[in-house]
Parts: sequence; C-alpha cells; structure tokens
Amino acid sequence: MTKRTLEQRLQEGKVIVGEGYLFELERRGYLQAGSFVPEVALENPEALKQTYRDYMLAGSDVVLAFTYNANREKMRIIGKEDLLEPLNRNAIRLAKEVAKEHPYEEALVAGNISNTNIFDPEDEQSKQQVREMFREMVAWCKEEGVDFVNGETFYYHEEAMIALEEITKAGLPAVVTLGLMAENILRDGYTVEDSCATLKEHGALVVGMNCFRGPATMQPYIEKIREKVEGFVAALPIPYRTTEENPTFFNLPDGGCSCSLPTETTFPTALDPLYHNRYELAEWAKEADGIGVNYLGLCCGASPAMIRSVAEAVGIETVQSRYSPDMHKHFLFGNEESLNKNNLEYRTKA
Repeated sequence: MTKRTLEQRLQEGKVIVGEGYLFELERRGYLQAGSFVPEVALENPEALKQTYRDYMLAGSDVVLAFTYNANREKMRIIGKEDLLEPLNRNAIRLAKEVAKEHPYEEALVAGNISNTNIFDPEDEQSKQQVREMFREMVAWCKEEGVDFVNGETFYYHEEAMIALEEITKAGLPAVVTLGLMAENILRDGYTVEDSCATLKEHGALVVGMNCFRGPATMQPYIEKIREKVEGFVAALPIPYRTTEENPTFFNLPDGGCSCSLPTETTFPTALDPLYHNRYELAEWAKEADGIGVNYLGLCCGASPAMIRSVAEAVGIETVQSRYSPDMHKHFLFGNEESLNKNNLEYRTKA
C-alpha cells in the first residue's frame, strides 16, 4: 500500500511510537551510560538496525533516527566532533532501511533533535549556538529524506520554540514534546499546557510530553494539554514507577537496594527494580487513549514487549503480536486438557 504521511495516519487513527533506544542499547552493551552519545550508528550499525527493527515490529509506526544527543556540543565533549555529520546521516539511513522492511506498510522515518543542555535563557550567545546546532541537524534530516522531525525532551519553552522554528523553516512536519522536571513547570516559567498551545499555534503538527516522568506523574499534565490544545497530542512516558514525591526518574529512590550505588541516585543504571510491568503500562495506554491522545508510546527504559503491550491495549495488532503471552499451555498455570494435573494442582506451592 502507499505509505501514508504522519498527518494522514493521525487523522485516521492512533500513531504508536517506540522510543527508548538510549537505555535499550546501553543494556545491550553498545552505548555508554553517562555520556549517552549514540556512536552505535557508526560503530555497530547492525546492532542499531536490530533495535530499530525490534521496536518497529513490536508496533511502532515510526522508526526514530537515533540522533538523540548527537549534536555538536555533545560530540565536542567526547572529542569526536568530526564524526557529527556522518553519525547523523548514518542513523537516518539505517532507519530508512529498516522502515522499508515493514510487512504491512512502510514505517515512517523521523529525524530527531533534542534538548542541548547548553541553552541558557539569560545568554543570547547560547541561544544562537543552539539554533545553529538545530539548523545543521535539520538540514541533514531534510537531505536524507525523513518524513518528519521529532524535537523532544525540551525543559525550556524557548529552546523548544527555536527547534520548531528550524524544523518549519526546512519545510518539514514537526512533533515537539517537552520534558517536565520535578518542579512541575518548565525552567523558564511556562506551564507545559501553555507551552504546547504556543507551539501548536506556531505550526507544530503534534505537541505533548516525553521522558523524565512515568505514567502516574505525566498523565495529569497530559490531561491539561489535551484540554488546552486543539489538534494532535503526544504522550511518551518512561516505564518507571514515579510518584508525587519523586515525579521524575532522576531522583527515584529504591528502598530495597542492598548495595552502595556509584551515583547518588538510581538514575541511570540502577532503575531496574522500579519498572512498571507491561500490564500497568497497558492500563495507562487505555487511559491516555480515552482522553484523545493521538501519538502514543514510551520513552527511556521501554522494551519492545512494552511497546507491543501499549499498542495492543489500544486495539492495534502488531507484527509480533503472535508472540504475545498465552499461558493456557503452561505446565503450571495453563488450562489445556492434556497438561499434567499433578503439576497444575501444585501451582500455588511452586
């Protein structure tokens, strides 16, 4: 079938988006926690392609080019600024290769720009640096033929606006999502709903939130955005059990940890016991779908199985749904007639 645009897919239904490559590739051993620079696009392209593939087949309609943190400042810090352009271009090219493999309809390919961590609202020079970084990355996106650009994880409204301006100047559709830290307001004083409304007014196709917060502490703000914004809304929480006391994963405690952590907090490499299970994430997906979230997914920490659960929860059968859990033939918990009854009766003692 003809490949539909992002806007066409949103008009016809929901778009599922699997993010989380950063943590997943660190778990798989191809990326360094801390610097979090996606050198994998050059050093281990097959590993990146397989990760793209796993998320796509689990239900993601979008293959997001893994260029998060692949900006000039990050590459300078690790002494590899000369690899900036080849890394960006290769990440997109690999995403395009995988997108064509989708057996039902070619997946969308999104370019990616994100928070730079050098933006300073009081420093005009920093703002110009940010603009130039976004401009060159968006130019590579356009030249490589992405379907849209995803600008994400902005905790300053003004930085998000600069990103949107550079995306729209290039004539590409824009998805812009905000990362809300624990003070519950963007760092330059905007509420997420006011920021999203402004971004929408200035041409963003989709606005919303991603990262930092789990479903419990993101959903109340998604509801505010949904009430304020006309059009398409995005929600991509992390799959961790954040709370009102600790609304982000940056300072999430683990009372059961029995070792001394090398960092002051569980972030980023000791969050494992704090995961939501797939059924909790599915319940959140139904809740988000129920209020009209159109662009729906998960961010850092998400696994393909979690993405599949989100997709299935909102009525979408994925390529890999044939591998979804089915316990009826399990030796302890099944109900198939040929199973050994001696084992089935032992299930509560196992």
